[in-house]
This record gives sequence, structure tokens and C-alpha cells, in this order.
Amino acid sequence: MTTGILLHRRLGHTYAGQVAISALCGLSLLGAAAGLALSWRDSLPDPVATHWSGGGGPDGFMSLGAFVTALVVTGVLLVALFSAIGVFGGRTASARRLSVGLNVWIGGFLGTVLTGSLWAQRGLADAAQALTPGWVLVAAVVGPGVLALVAAMLVPADPRQPATGPVVSGAGRADLAPGERAAWIGRSTVARTAVVIEVAVVLATLAAAVLSRTWVLLGVSVLVVLLTLTIAAVTVRVDASGLTVRSALGLPRTHIPADEVVRASVATVNPLGDFGGWGWRVAVDGSGRTGMVLRRGEALVVERTAGRTFVVTVGGAAEAAALLTTMAERARQEEG
Repeated sequence: MTTGILLHRRLGHTYAGQVAISALCGLSLLGAAAGLALSWRDSLPDPVATHWSGGGGPDGFMSLGAFVTALVVTGVLLVALFSAIGVFGGRTASARRLSVGLNVWIGGFLGTVLTGSLWAQRGLADAAQALTPGWVLVAAVVGPGVLALVAAMLVPADPRQPATGPVVSGAGRADLAPGERAAWIGRSTVARTAVVIEVAVVLATLAAAVLSRTWVLLGVSVLVVLLTLTIAAVTVRVDASGLTVRSALGLPRTHIPADEVVRASVATVNPLGDFGGWGWRVAVDGSGRTGMVLRRGEALVVERTAGRTFVVTVGGAAEAAALLTTMAERARQEEG
């Protein structure tokens, strides 16, 4: 516990530090599960069952050491990937929350799969006698999912950084009378191409699970489906408070206060060329731009204080940019 407190004090106040702590948490969960699994060596059959067929009996087997090693290596690689998302896209709290949540979830997921599937085999002379541990996959998704949500919520929000200069001209202004209220609401749905690719990924993962007889890969399919649902559609709202982008499930959510807007403009975005894909993304050009990119075409680009830039693809981006510019100017007048 003392070590955890020291790590929080030394690392928790930096973007990379917050991601590092989550990586340690995720790997600790997986490491503890691996240690527990190895401690059961004398009570487990050799080899152990690693995959169960639809008929209920196991049809895939590995030595205990190989099974533990495979899951640990998978976990380390995925934590490294998720950590990179948080470090290189860490200018925004949403990037760090995504990274932190995924790090904790994958460690808990793989650890639960490992210990849960082996628990059902303790005391058996032959792993072929093991019953299908159907509860394991549910527990592996839900339990760590709750921990991941809590971990993501603990990530501090972006510090308030109101702009000190005037709004940079990037779009027209909304024609509003002094004191008149207005709001702009748009909706964006993911492109069909992205849906086709994501379905293909799920099918390929399912096929790999069957061919390799490693049912843990089913969890990857579940993760892809959950991520797809979070980016299926987003609602974009511009009002006096600023810009709010929210997915159909409520998370992820991004809010940019009006007084932090430096410039609002419109651009044409290519999901693959500019961001490497669809969904919540970090630009591939190293600029640090983040965004919710669901389709090719026009997008609202919001440059904010501290060099941060957020992009969201949505129809009617010019009207949204004009109103956001007006609201940003009003926010400065009210503060002045």
C-alpha cells in the first residue's frame, strides 16, 4: 500500500504517470493470477484444457506453463499498446481515461480467464473431463469492466485553461442579437466501411479462437463489439457552455468550455489517412490532435488553449463552427 501511495505521489500528477500506474495495476492483476495458477500445478492435469467446443467438452490443450506464458505475453503486448494511446494522445483527459480503463480491464480479463478456466480443472486426472466454465467469460468481462470504469473515472479532468487572447478568425459568426440564446445539435454515425471492417475483425478473431482452440480470444471479440457500440453514433452540441460530444452510450464524452476555444473551423477529414481509422482517434501525423472520427468528409475542428486540437466529423460543421466562435467571444466578454 505504501508503494502505491509513493507511486501516486511521484507519477500520478503527470499524464504519462497516470497511464503508468494503470499499466502497473493491469499487469499486477495478471501477474497475481499467473502466480496463483502456477501454485495449483500439483492439483492440475497435464496438459490443461484451454478451449471448449460448442458441445461442452474441451478440445484444446496446453501445458500449464505454455498457457500461462501465452496469456501473460498477450497481456503485456496489449498493455503496451493501450499505454501508447494514453501517452501519445494524453493531452486530453478522454485519451488518458480510455488508456487507463483498457489497461485495468485487459489485466483483469486475462487474469480471470486464466484462473477461472483452471479452477474448474483442479483435482482432475484428465483435463478432458473438465466441464465448460461458461461463467468464466461473463465474469471476465463484467468484473474487470467495473474496475476499469472506476479507474477511468479516477483520472483527473483536464485543468481549466481559459484563453487570454481574442478568438482567432476561422469561421463566420452566428447572427445573434445581444443576449439571445442558441444551440446547435448534430448527429454523426459511423461509416459503413468501418462497420464492415469491424465485423470482419470479429469474425477473424472468432475463427482464430476456433482454429487455435484458445477460447480466450472470444474475449477479444467481445471487446471489439463493445468498442463498436461506443462509436456507432455521436451527438454534437454547441451552446453557451461550449462544445459537447457524446456517444450513444454516454461514454466517451468530450466537453470543451467556450472560454477555452481559440479557433473553430471546418476541414475535410479522411479517417484512414488522417487518423488511421474510425472512432475515438489520435492523429497519425504526430500533431497530438484527437477526435471522434466516424466518416470521411466535413468535420468541426476546435483549437483550444495549451495547443490542444479536437476534431469531430459531423454534417453542418460550418454552422457549428460559426456558433461556437460566437459563444467563445461571448465567454470572453463575460469574463472581461
